[in-house]
Amino acid sequence: MKNHIVKLFVGVISLMLLAACGNSKAASEGGKSEGEFSGELTVYTAIEEELIPDYLKSFNEAYPDIKLNIVRDSTGVITAKLLSEGKNTKGDVVWGLSASSLLALEGKDMLQGYTPKGSDKILPPYKDSDQPEKWIGNTAYQTGIVVNTEELKKRNVPVPKSYEDLVKPDYKDLIVMPHPASSGTGFLTISAWLQMMGEEKAWDFMTKLHENIATYTHSGSKPAKLAAAGEYPIGISLVYSGIQQKQTGAPVEVILPQEGLGWDVEANALIKKADMKNEKLAKAFLDWAITDDVMKKYYDANGFSTMKNDFEKPEGFPEGVEKKMLQGNDLKWAAENRDDILKTWDSQFGKKAEPKE
Repeated sequence: MKNHIVKLFVGVISLMLLAACGNSKAASEGGKSEGEFSGELTVYTAIEEELIPDYLKSFNEAYPDIKLNIVRDSTGVITAKLLSEGKNTKGDVVWGLSASSLLALEGKDMLQGYTPKGSDKILPPYKDSDQPEKWIGNTAYQTGIVVNTEELKKRNVPVPKSYEDLVKPDYKDLIVMPHPASSGTGFLTISAWLQMMGEEKAWDFMTKLHENIATYTHSGSKPAKLAAAGEYPIGISLVYSGIQQKQTGAPVEVILPQEGLGWDVEANALIKKADMKNEKLAKAFLDWAITDDVMKKYYDANGFSTMKNDFEKPEGFPEGVEKKMLQGNDLKWAAENRDDILKTWDSQFGKKAEPKE
């Protein structure tokens, strides 16, 4: 009887040791053990809707017990929502919002510093310079000119090569571009014009361009889609959106304007809250958001990465995008002056905005 008790005791101890080893192995391999990461996490994002499921595949595999509540809208809408909600926001993390918007949130003391695992691989221009970082970039996105070559040919109108070309009378009512208050793409575009041309010249340019604009959309990718459909043959839009339309067989070309490309960083941040119940889950999400697997997917979608890489450029992406990106792009200046810029723009050009759905 005594021997049986001793054997039973030894067996129990062995099982406990095996379990402990298993948990230790899980922790070392994935930074988690069974039951450690479970619950709900609310994620605010402006990432294009069609990309989100593919991006999240590896997260759902790594953290099957975390339920993600994805709140997705355009950059302008998400930014306005967060600024309106303030410290009472339901959001736990921001994923893939423009860095200029995150800097505006930082100015309202809404971001909590956190340095995600692997942040050292992100190049300095694409992350917060302070420690711990308030934001970390996944990719950068740029504005180009998407043209439907067949529609322009029908009209016997040349393909524009520069922003300055777009103010010519030939293009009256043929151009659409994103509304800067509702679209991050729209805002980065006018921010770039103000920086590359100087404020006086840029506002004069926008006044002339306005004469040729048919409407201002509330989505950064919509002008590319409208150009591809032939509804409006010229769209000032995301470079990658134009490439996507070309890959589907649409008769479009993506023009990199001679003046240069406006750009912003698609970045992540931890929201500062008085009662952060999901901080562990939020930090796990931010760690995952810059893992190599998902960074490669950002690159495949945008043709750009915020880290050094040897990724193969996606089919159809034009050469020279990185060299044409506006040098010295001052995202902090854009954030600090965002409200005044949008107020001025809306007072002069807002009447041509498309109806909100």
